[in-house]
Amino acid sequence: MTHTQAIGQDVRRSLVGRFVAFLYGLAAYAVFFASFLYAIGFVSGLVVPKTIDTGSVVPITKALIVNILLMSLFAVQHSVMARRQFKEWWTQYVPKSVERSTYVLFASLALVLLFWQWRPILTVVWQVANPQIAMAIIGISFVGWLVVLTSTFLINHFELFGLHQVANNLAGRPMPAPRFRTPLFYKLVRHPIYLGFIVAFWAAPTMTIGHLLFAAVTTAYIVVGALLEEHDLIEMFGDDYRHYRQRVSMLVPWRKSA
Repeated sequence: MTHTQAIGQDVRRSLVGRFVAFLYGLAAYAVFFASFLYAIGFVSGLVVPKTIDTGSVVPITKALIVNILLMSLFAVQHSVMARRQFKEWWTQYVPKSVERSTYVLFASLALVLLFWQWRPILTVVWQVANPQIAMAIIGISFVGWLVVLTSTFLINHFELFGLHQVANNLAGRPMPAPRFRTPLFYKLVRHPIYLGFIVAFWAAPTMTIGHLLFAAVTTAYIVVGALLEEHDLIEMFGDDYRHYRQRVSMLVPWRKSA
């Protein structure tokens, strides 16, 4: 084999590897998007076969243990894999081009496991009897989901979920350096994605204990996750993000940061 032939084989292998990574990123994104759509139905109790208030009813103690373990698994995976120190270790074994896609895939699978194994607790905490008011509350919940999705596009939806990385890798282009931007919702709160989730989870015309548990635990995790994320953002953007924190509140639009 000549030197030129060897180089040609290396180039082909590289192209095949980049193409496989791109297909992997597409598959991970598809799993994410399907789980996101299912999450809307799961929380709102619409369309999907298994919701937050359907499924096998078990004794409340068992339901609490199972549900808290499921949410804890998602929280630990979601937080640990997002940390810079973990990424530095993880990318010794996983190519950087698919690191984000792998994170998205694992998070989505943890969410699918939660949907599958969730145990409903059907005792009603509150229930809105008026159908017009109930529909309005469901509408508010959907507004929350819309804020979540819109906010991802305001920054970089495809980078956030790994597609930008695998597409650039396929094209042989490096990822651009991160830029600090605060478009639209980000001028009102620092974490509009998290705010959208909180609205979506709490705006329920019928609130069962199971739904309340889900909303309360996920809200607590969101606050902790936001604080951890802000530490990383300060490391990344320095004084730009520190000044941003002083100007804009974390989750509540009408309350300024201290």
